Formats: sequence, C-alpha cells, structure tokens
Amino acid sequence: MAHGFEPHVISRRSFLTAAGAALASPRILWAASKVPTLLDHILLGCNDLDRGIAFVEEHTGVRAAFGGVHPGAGTRNALLSLGRNRYLEIIAPDPQQPASADVRDLKSLEEPALVGWAVHPGDIQQFAVRLKEQGIAATGPKPGSRQRPDGRVLNWQTLVLKDDAGGLLPFFIEWGANALHPSVDAPQGCSLTLFEAATPSPTVLMKQADQLQIDLPVTQARTPHLHAIITGPKGQLDVTF
Repeated sequence: MAHGFEPHVISRRSFLTAAGAALASPRILWAASKVPTLLDHILLGCNDLDRGIAFVEEHTGVRAAFGGVHPGAGTRNALLSLGRNRYLEIIAPDPQQPASADVRDLKSLEEPALVGWAVHPGDIQQFAVRLKEQGIAATGPKPGSRQRPDGRVLNWQTLVLKDDAGGLLPFFIEWGANALHPSVDAPQGCSLTLFEAATPSPTVLMKQADQLQIDLPVTQARTPHLHAIITGPKGQLDVTF
C-alpha cells in the first residue's frame, strides 16, 4: 500500500563530511538512553529511491513501501516502521520534478546517508512559545497536509530551528489528532536500536539538547555527524552522516 508522504527537512551541510574517519575517533557517551525518547522519524538520503530501498532491504530484510512525492520540493520517498511512533523515511530526488538545492545535495551522495531527524514535542504551539521565551530562534509552527492514495488525509505542523547545529539537532513535528502516524501501516519488523550525534564539541551540543529537553546521546568525534543503527530480521543497518 502506498503511503502519504510526510514533512521533511534536509540538512544542507556539505555531504562530503568524513564520517568514516569520525567514527574511528574515541567516543564518549553523554546520555544514558541509546535513542531519544521523543524521536519521531529519521531521514535516509540517497541519490536514487529504488537504490535506497534495496540498500535498506539488503541489510535489514524489510522492504520499505513507496510513500509518495513532495510537490515543489523535487523529492519522493519510501517508508519503513521502526516500531511504535517511529519510522524511517528514505528520501531521494523525484525525476519528474525540477531539481532544488536539496535535490542537488541528494544527487551528490555516493552512498545512502542520514540527512536529518524529527522529534514530536507534544503541543507544538506551546513548545514554540517556550522556545521564544528561552530566546531560541525558530520558524513555525507551519501547517501541512497531504491526501494519501487511499483517501486518508495526513496533517501536521512543523517547527524548524534557525540554528540546528549544522544538522545535528532535529526539527519538530506534531501530527493532527486524526492523522494516521506513518509508523502504523508502513512495513514492520525493524527497530531503531541506536541514534546519536557526534561532534568535536560535545559539551556545547549537549547544552543545546538540554535546552530543547531532548535526551540526545552525544559522542565526541573529529567531525560532526549523525549515527543510527536499525535492526531487522536479517541483520543491522549501520548508517551515518
């Protein structure tokens, strides 16, 4: 079954970051949990959607379902559940649309890589007020909606930080009261067993996460990147950016 697409934000940091070298660095865990409690979904960018779907299936044994296109953004996606209220969005250029800046970034990827993540903070309007009171600049909340091929309408609101620490911090989403969360009917069988951010300045990033009330595991590395491990019936998919 096709799924309605969901909102997405692609980091525009250089996709040439030497993540492999960073992962070889000494690492210090700065949070007890291995996955942020309020994580909603993670985005796996790739230069071709079919290739991205095959890449995930090869490592996990679960094939993501086509989700739809993002009109005006130049992208399309496929979805895979990561358990209750969590899912993976595989995002790639849509060959039927003009290329945007985000699409050019995706096309430059030689291998699938993490390009962003989302958190559900609860009442996003109240969350926006709290951020403003703390002096944290953000854009939104902005409403969005999409009618799925099966006739159901997905609706949401999103809020984006003006300083997301180069893509290490998330954007925020609140799904509509009657919206079916994509994790419910996306292909099942996988779980997110690790999600963390690495940076040369872990103390600074941890302070930012604390201000946002996100229990983000933070590690020290030579270059900044995100790191996730998805476990499926066939094995583990270990991805970074």
